Amino acid sequence: MKPLLIGPFTQLLPMTGLPIKGTLKDEQLSIIENGAILVHEGKILKVGTFENLKSEDADIHHIQGDAVCLPGFVDSHTHICFAGTRARDYAFRNAGKTYLEIAKAGGGIWDTVTQTRKASEEALVQGIISRSKKHLKNGITTIEVKSGYGLSVDEELKMLRAIKKANATVSATLVPTCLAAHMKPKDWNQDKAYLDEIINTLFPIIKSENLAHRVDAFVEESAFSPEEIKPYFQKAKDMGFDITVHADQFSTGGSQLAVDFGAVSADHLEASTEKEIQLLAKSNTIATALPGASLGLGCAYTPARKILDAGGALSIASDHNPGSAPMGDLLTQASILGTFEKLSNTEVLAGITFRAAAALRMADRGKLASGTWADFVVFPTNNYQEITYHQGQLKPSQVWKKGEPIHQND
Repeated sequence: MKPLLIGPFTQLLPMTGLPIKGTLKDEQLSIIENGAILVHEGKILKVGTFENLKSEDADIHHIQGDAVCLPGFVDSHTHICFAGTRARDYAFRNAGKTYLEIAKAGGGIWDTVTQTRKASEEALVQGIISRSKKHLKNGITTIEVKSGYGLSVDEELKMLRAIKKANATVSATLVPTCLAAHMKPKDWNQDKAYLDEIINTLFPIIKSENLAHRVDAFVEESAFSPEEIKPYFQKAKDMGFDITVHADQFSTGGSQLAVDFGAVSADHLEASTEKEIQLLAKSNTIATALPGASLGLGCAYTPARKILDAGGALSIASDHNPGSAPMGDLLTQASILGTFEKLSNTEVLAGITFRAAAALRMADRGKLASGTWADFVVFPTNNYQEITYHQGQLKPSQVWKKGEPIHQND
C-alpha cells in the first residue's frame, strides 16, 4: 500500500523543537504554511509543505478550504469511568454548602462509589465509550482514564476491566490508571488493612491481566496522608508501575511525595506554594493543571504561570469527573486557564499536546514528526490563534487517528 499524503493545510503546527520544561513564547512556534503530512501504516513519514511532498509516490487526500492542523490532543487526567451523577453536589456548592456538609448529606466521592458499585461492568463500558466519543469529537485522541470509584479489589477490577474493554472499541487511545487509593472506604475499619489488600491482592491481578501500568493516590487531609501512602507507592514502584499523584489540591504534601518517588506527574496543585513550585520545577515530574476542578469547585487555579517561570513542565488536563469537574471540555478549560494565568498560546497548546503526552510517558504522540503516530486534529480556520480565542467553541472539522479520518463535522 502506498503512503498517503494529507494536505494542504493553511497552517500546520507540528509542535516540534520545543522544550518539555519552562516558558514558551509564541515566536518559538513553528508554523508550516500550506503544510502536509505523509503517512504510512498509521505513522508519520514526513512533515513539510504540500508542494515539496507532492513529489512523493503517494496517494493524496486533499484538504479543502481553510484548515489549521495540530497534533491530536492528549487529556492526561480523567475519571470518565463512573456511574450516576452529582448534580445535587454542584447545586449545594453553589448554594454555599461546604464539602463536609455535602458529604454528610450523602454526596461527595462516596456517592459516586455507591452508584458505580451498583452499575454492571457493561454499563461502565458504555459510559466510557460515550464520554470517549465526545472527547474525540473535540480533538482528544489519547485519554487517560482512572479507576477509583470501586474502592475494593472486586470493584476496582470491574472498573479497570471496563476501561480495557472500552479501549478495544473506541478509536481514541485509553490509558488506564489504578486509583484504588482515591479515598478511605467507609466499609473498611482499618485504612492500612485496605491499602495492604490492594497491594497484595489487586496489584498482582492488574499485572497478570495487563489492566494498567500506572498507580495514583489522592494525597490529602481528607484522603491519605504522605506517611500512609509511602509504603503503597514503594510497593507499586517495586512492581514496575509508574507513579502519579493527586497532589496539593486543598493542602500541601503531595507534590513533595511525587518528587521523592520520581512520579511521572503531580496533578491538581491548586494549593501549591513557592516551596512546591520550586520542588517540581527542579524535578522531572510533570505538573498537571486541572482547571476544570477549579471551575467546578470555585477555587483557585493551579499556579501555572509561576510553575513555567520557575522552569517546570506544565500539562493541562480536564479532570473530567462527575463531581468536581463535570464539564469535561479540555480546550475550553485550557483556554480559560490561559486567560487567568497569562499563558501564551504556545504554552496552552503544548500543555494539551506533547507536554501532556510526557505526563503519560508517551513520546510517540503529541507532535507531528517522523515516527510518531499520525494523530491530528483539524480546525476550520486560517489562523491558529482563533482556536484559543474562541475558548473551545471553535470545534474541529476533522479528527484523524493513526492516519485514518475518524470524525468529520458537516
